[in-house]
Parts: sequence; structure tokens; C-alpha cells
Amino acid sequence: MADLLRLLLRVAEKAANVARLCRQEAPLFQLLVQEKTGEDKNKKFVQDFKTLADVVIQEMIRHDVRAQFPEMAGFIHGEESNKFENGLGESVVVTVCSTEEETAKLLATVLDGDQTAASLLARAIHQDPATIEATTDGLTVPLKPSELGIWIDPIDATSQYIGGHEAVLEEGRLFPSGLHCALVLIGVYLRSTGEPVMGVINQPFNNKDPAGCWRGKHYWGVSCGSINICSESRPGDRSDGQRGVSVVLSSSEKQPVKEALASVCGPDQLMYASGAGYKILCVIQGLADAYVLSEGSTFKWDSCAPHALLRALGGGVVDLAVSLQQSESGGEDARTELTYHLPRADQKGAERWANHGGLVAYRDRSQLRSIIGALKGKL
Repeated sequence: MADLLRLLLRVAEKAANVARLCRQEAPLFQLLVQEKTGEDKNKKFVQDFKTLADVVIQEMIRHDVRAQFPEMAGFIHGEESNKFENGLGESVVVTVCSTEEETAKLLATVLDGDQTAASLLARAIHQDPATIEATTDGLTVPLKPSELGIWIDPIDATSQYIGGHEAVLEEGRLFPSGLHCALVLIGVYLRSTGEPVMGVINQPFNNKDPAGCWRGKHYWGVSCGSINICSESRPGDRSDGQRGVSVVLSSSEKQPVKEALASVCGPDQLMYASGAGYKILCVIQGLADAYVLSEGSTFKWDSCAPHALLRALGGGVVDLAVSLQQSESGGEDARTELTYHLPRADQKGAERWANHGGLVAYRDRSQLRSIIGALKGKL
């Protein structure tokens, strides 16, 4: 498990390098933000470079994990399909090739012959990142790679990534939108039970160095049986007499949910932010006590990685609809944690992997009970 964690930290940093490159290099940035009009608008490639950047990152992670752990090959799942149709109507399957030159040639066929953009991307894909510092030595978890599966979200909060708003982050403060909301998420789950057992989160746009270049930050956690280790420490108890639970929501959350939560939240304790992964990261960091979402608009790739970190800190992510059902039937404290191994048989496509019942990400079960109590009968 320590070897797998080190690998995931490394490939997440490679992914962050690609995400930064697409904003720093003019040929790539122009593709990222361009709006196509007229005849070009009908080209399938409008499906866009944003999607290609996602797919490139996803396939790079899949390639590197498969190379070191071939027994995981059939259980590395991602958000995006890797099949593209370029402007000439040619169908291209995006994969990472054995050499930088071969990868560049393949990407050029997707990019309608744009050799400059293809070469820039291929170089980043095949370049090893700087060493990632993480105290993984001595980490021993009795699990084999053949027992595990992986969920990848290449760039969570894509709209914030494209928008590019820059915020100067301050310690202890939640910032609702901006580049910092864009995250690379890699979660590992047990194939037998669907429990999330390891998560890596990379925040490519955390701060700028003195030269004005973006630097990232990574977070990781392992939760398996009695082993619970996280790069983040559990936030201490509030000593300022502050009452109420702080909850982060999507700005589009239903009004009845906002009104119900106001009863358990103190003044100014209902907050809003972009990106499902970033909102759960805010809970991990202690910037909010919980994240509530009443809609089934997130997917397994959004929640698997941060769920593992929360478990390592004593929290978790529950299915909101199931939690409310159990609460109404008097089922106190029954576990309703999200799992990651089984698709919904009654759904098709990506919807098979949606968190259909909504969710609550939490650090403290007593606060979770307060939230479920407040929402009882409101949805």
C-alpha cells in the first residue's frame, strides 16, 4: 500500500503539471478558452480541449498505475471516455504511448494536426515530476493491489479551472470560487465492499512562488481497519464558545435545505463554494463541519478520494436520502456510508455511478445527527 500511495502522489503531481501547463502555455491556453463559432461550432472537436485535457490526465494516471500494478488494470475507472472524434470525423482512442514522440503523434490526430500543442502535452505526460515529500515510510496495510480499484477525477470543478479566477488563499478561510477549487482526485476502494481505503488530492493552484509560477499542494489519507493516517490533522475543538454547525453548500442548493440547516447553524455558518471535491476538502481541513448536497449530481469519482481522507480523520460521507429514511424509521446511527464498487442497475451511462441520494460529508457523527435531524421531513 505504501508503494501504491507513493505512486498515486507522483501521478497526481504529473496531472497537476499538465493542468498548470494548459494554462501557462499560450498554444494550449488558447485551445482551453476558445469559443468556436460558425462552421467550426459543428465540429465534434468542440467537444473540446477541456475534455481532452481531462482525458489526457486520466489516461496518464491509468497508464502509470497499470505499468506498476498490472493486476489493477481492469479496475481503474475514470470520469471521461477516451474515444474522440476530430474535426475530420476520424475516431481516435486517446492513450499514453511508450514514447513521447508516439504520444505526440497520437494527440496531433485529435488536435486536428496542431503539432505544437500535441508536443507540449506529450512532454508533460512523459516527464517525471519533482519528488513528492510524504511520510509513507513504515506504512503497512494488509491489502493487495488485486483487492483494490481506483476512481479518477482528472480535473474536478472544470468551470473554475477554465474561468481562471485567482484568489490569494489565507490560512483558516474558505474561498468560494477560483482556480484553487480545481482538484485532481484519485480514490482507492476495496473491490469486495466498496469501502474507500486511500485517497490522494492534488490542488494544482494553491499558491504562487516569487517568480509568479503556480505551486500546488497535496493531501492524502489511508483508512483500513484500525489504520487511519492522514496528511491533515484533525481540527481541534473550538474554544471560542462558538455554537452551531458550519455547513458548506452549492449556491444552487434548494431553498428548503438552506432554511432547514439555518436552524442548526450559527450566524454566518452557512457557506457556499464551487466544486464537490473542494467542498469535501473544506470539511477535511476544518474550514466547514459538513458539506450537504440534496441532489444526485455528484459521482463516485468526485467523492471516493476525499471520502478516504475523511474516514482517516474519523468522519465520512453518507447517502443523504438513505440517512433520512433510516432516521424516519427510528434507525439511530446505522451506517449509510457511500460505497464505490457497484453500479446502479436501473441507470445507464455515467448515471450508473451517480451518488443518487445526495450526500453529507462530515467529521463528527454528532454533528451529522444534528444535520439529519434538521433535514428530516424537509425533502
